[in-house]
Amino acid sequence: MFWELIGTFSAGLGAAGIALVLRALTLKKLPKWLIPVFAGAGMLGFQIYMEYNWYPHQSSRLPEGVAVVRAVEEQAAWRPWSYIFPQTMRFIAADIKNAAMNQRNPELVLVNLYFFERRMGTRQITQVIHCGAPARADFTEQLVIPAPGSQPDASWHPLAADDELYRLICIEQPGKE
Repeated sequence: MFWELIGTFSAGLGAAGIALVLRALTLKKLPKWLIPVFAGAGMLGFQIYMEYNWYPHQSSRLPEGVAVVRAVEEQAAWRPWSYIFPQTMRFIAADIKNAAMNQRNPELVLVNLYFFERRMGTRQITQVIHCGAPARADFTEQLVIPAPGSQPDASWHPLAADDELYRLICIEQPGKE
């Protein structure tokens, strides 16, 4: 975030410099107020660029075996351009490569989910995916693990059959036939 602040100020200074050069080329016929307008436009443009490129940059840095399972696009009144081009401000990635199947119940898979959000730290939550249900639950000491062949209780959250997490863990997981 510090480097983004430095980049924002640099973009503002660069744009103000362009306005100064334009004023000099026109023998100061352009108004002085153009300098702060260019500076503000440069800083705003840089921030918009960073907002739209945050998700592709972060997702490209994920290690092999970690896949994006959900990306959340947002729109906001203070970013009116986001109504035309929504911005991805947060996403969830799953560590597919290190997912572990339960030895007692092969329908259960333990997987780490990583929650990324713009200008926030990354959070990790361990989830248990029930491939037979399909459902998911946070891995805690209070979690009731269903017996093989039985359905999970109401504390589990259902997953849609077309959910990307379910598809990657239960259908396309390496090593599954």
